[in-house]
Amino acid sequence: MKRILTLTVLSAFFIMTGAKETNTQNFSAMEQLNLTDKWDKTFPESDKAEHRKVTFPNRYGITLAADLYIPKNMTGQLPAIAVCGPFGAVKEQAAGLYAQELAEMGFITLAFDPSFTGESGGQPRYMTSPDINTEDFSAAVDYLVTNPMVHPEAVGILGICGWGGIAINAAASDPRIKATVASTMYDMSRVTSNGYFDAEDSADARNSGRRQLAAQRTEDFRTGTPALAGGVPDTLPDDAPKFLRDYYDYYKTSRGYHPRSLNSNGGRNVTSAIPWINFPLMSRAGEIENAVMIVHGEKAHSFYFGSDAYKKLTVTPGKENSKLFVVVPGASHTDLYDQKDKIPFDTIEKFFREYLK
Repeated sequence: MKRILTLTVLSAFFIMTGAKETNTQNFSAMEQLNLTDKWDKTFPESDKAEHRKVTFPNRYGITLAADLYIPKNMTGQLPAIAVCGPFGAVKEQAAGLYAQELAEMGFITLAFDPSFTGESGGQPRYMTSPDINTEDFSAAVDYLVTNPMVHPEAVGILGICGWGGIAINAAASDPRIKATVASTMYDMSRVTSNGYFDAEDSADARNSGRRQLAAQRTEDFRTGTPALAGGVPDTLPDDAPKFLRDYYDYYKTSRGYHPRSLNSNGGRNVTSAIPWINFPLMSRAGEIENAVMIVHGEKAHSFYFGSDAYKKLTVTPGKENSKLFVVVPGASHTDLYDQKDKIPFDTIEKFFREYLK
């Protein structure tokens, strides 16, 4: 009780002493980003939605770049959805595809690049963070709830792959998010700390990883250049598992390759893994009061992430349909990146229409 009182008093003090003015000054000094003015997406441009580039700051002062998709001939305020993912991708890939499809259905959508990635700001480049990346979703919500075209009480988010887990984490911390969809999700903290299928879930394995990461951190400081972990390899080994072949077919071919994509190229910083080991996502998923839908392919190697995440959610009696787990028959993990015949857009649309109104 004493700690809560102390935090309340401190918060009141900062408000009374001009914190609002300071924040305004910080936000007015956003980074100047170099945004391309050409259509460089991995999918064709729609004639049913308008597109424009926008920027906005997150709470840490990093300027994020985004593509805003607006239904043509819109009238009044519309529900809106912020979209990001997959983990290691950029907004010109799967996130943009989802955003444009949902805009055609009548939603205002915002596909954004995470901090340190793509056209967004932040240094060093190619870093990731469970805290900052969760904040990125809430920063996108900041932009949407203050946009005059958007109904401020009808804002949702959609995360793909690793950003599905981050989306659930954001929903747990930000009640402005009225509906969340996690598509073909990864729990990045679980796979980083435990390995695939929890095969390395031991203190010895984690401590071995920590020692390697600590040594790399020293080397990065010495050289002044963070080492990259490497994206999807340019050449697959003969014994590559199917999920790696699926990643290759998306990130390394004309289907999904993009020059700014981490997974298509050099990958994120090696030391990005450090915080994901110790800071588990979704620890408060059971406290999400608003709607959540997890969508997963039946054949996805990542299926267990979505299945287990769903078990964490609290289903309120009488509101069972506000927490859903949707299984797409026969679909693999990457099928739900861009295969429009397999992504259940009709189900996603119905879910958002029910809870964004």
